[in-house]
Amino acid sequence: MSVRPSDDARTILAQALAIDSAAETDRIVSALRQQLRGIRKRGLVLGLSGGIDSSVSVALAARAVGPQNVLCLFMPENDSDPESLRLGRLVADTFGVDSIVEDIGPILRAMGCYQRRDAFIRELVPDYGEGWASKIVIANALEHDGYNISSLVVQDPQGKQTRLRMPLPVYLGIVAATNMKQRTRKQIEYYHADRLNFAVLGTPNRLEYDQGFFVKNGDGAADVKPIAHLYKTQVYALAAHLGVPEEIRNRPPTTDTYSLAQTQEEFYFSLAYDRMDLCLCGLNNGVAAEVVGQAAGLTPSQVERIWADIAAKRKATRYLHLRPQLVDEVEEVIAERPLQPSHGERFR
Repeated sequence: MSVRPSDDARTILAQALAIDSAAETDRIVSALRQQLRGIRKRGLVLGLSGGIDSSVSVALAARAVGPQNVLCLFMPENDSDPESLRLGRLVADTFGVDSIVEDIGPILRAMGCYQRRDAFIRELVPDYGEGWASKIVIANALEHDGYNISSLVVQDPQGKQTRLRMPLPVYLGIVAATNMKQRTRKQIEYYHADRLNFAVLGTPNRLEYDQGFFVKNGDGAADVKPIAHLYKTQVYALAAHLGVPEEIRNRPPTTDTYSLAQTQEEFYFSLAYDRMDLCLCGLNNGVAAEVVGQAAGLTPSQVERIWADIAAKRKATRYLHLRPQLVDEVEEVIAERPLQPSHGERFR
C-alpha cells in the first residue's frame, strides 16, 4: 500500500529537524576551539572522502582553527572510486586547506586484506579472482520482520551479477578483512596528527553515530566529532550555508568500500537518509508512528519495523561506543575530565 506524505506531518517533523545554520556553525566552531585548547592541540587532521560529512567537517575545521591548521588526507586503495579523490581535492581547494594523498593499497595488500577477503568469498564462489567484483547488501527492513540478513553480490568479468546468502563465518570474515581499510586510514591520520601536534577529527553524523555505522578503532576513532549530534538532513543544511560545492551536495551517499558500487541503504540503513532522519527523529522525539509515516510516505506498520531495526542496531553496536572495560576503576585517571588550557594558549 502506498502512502502519500502529509503536509501537516511533514511540518511537525520539519520543525524538529529545523536548524539555524549560522548559529549552529558558530556553536560548533566555538566548541571545537574549546575542545582543542583543552587537549592542547593546535590544529586538525581528517580523512577527506569527497562525501558530504567530511566536506562539512573540513569547512567547520577551517573556520575553527584557520585553513593553515587543517590537514586533509586522501587515502585511496584498490577498490576506491577515483571520483572520490577528485571531489576531495575540490573540497580542499574550496576551503584552502593543505592535503596529502596516502595510497593505502600497498599497505592493505601487504597485510593480506584483499587476499583474506577473497578467500572467504571463494568459499561461496570458487572462481572469484582477477576481474571479479563484489559487495555486501542487507535485506530491506520494510519487507520482513526479524533479523536483517546480509547477502553477497558478486560480478564476474563478463558483468553478470549473482546474489548469494552468506553463512555467518563467511560474512564475518569478509567484514573483518574489509575493516582493515578503516583501521589503516585511521593509523595514517594519527601519524600525521602526532607529527603536527594536531587532533584527529571524526566525521560521523547522528544517524551513523546512533546506529553504529563505523568501525571500532577505525573510522570510529577520533579526538573530536563535531557533527555527531546532527541529523544528516541538518548536515546538508550546514553544507549549503558553508559553501560546500553543489556537486558534492548532490552526490548520493556511498560507502566507497567494496569493489562494486554500493549505497549506504544497500549496506546498512533501511531507507535513504532523508526518510531515515524522519524515522529516527520521530522516535527520538516521541512522535506517533502514524505521523512519522505520513511525513515519510510509510505505513505505521512500516515505521514500526524501521523503529525495531533502529533499536536492534543500537543494541548490537553498543559495544562500539564503550571504552575498554576495566576490572577496577583507576581513580587517579579520570578520562571524562577535560584538560584545562594553559593561560594565554591559542592557535598559532
